[in-house]
Amino acid sequence: MSRYVDGFVIPIKKTKLAMYKKMAKLGLKVWMDHGALAYYECVGDDLKQPWGGLPFAELAKLKPGETVIFAYIVYKSKAHRNAVNKKVHADPRMQAPAKGMPFDMKRMTFGGFKVLVSK
Repeated sequence: MSRYVDGFVIPIKKTKLAMYKKMAKLGLKVWMDHGALAYYECVGDDLKQPWGGLPFAELAKLKPGETVIFAYIVYKSKAHRNAVNKKVHADPRMQAPAKGMPFDMKRMTFGGFKVLVSK
């Protein structure tokens, strides 16, 4: 069974997590309403692992008082992802928050991934 994943890495101030969580709950609802198979928003907890080379905090270039969001959305295929995202971006619920985004969009990283192995 083929799958496709959109992945996000988002540095964020810890003081903005409550605002982000509210936004993430809306994202969950919208993506799932439009056909995503799964939606995850995860916040950094144990980022100083001694193995693996570059620590996640360095990779995300975290500043003092920041953590990182690791998020991913699962689709049936790349074509399914494209169709779902087209609907999501047209959904009026996806307007930018009146108070602005709780993170710096220029520091967010995003990409589409083919699933290599899965269970």
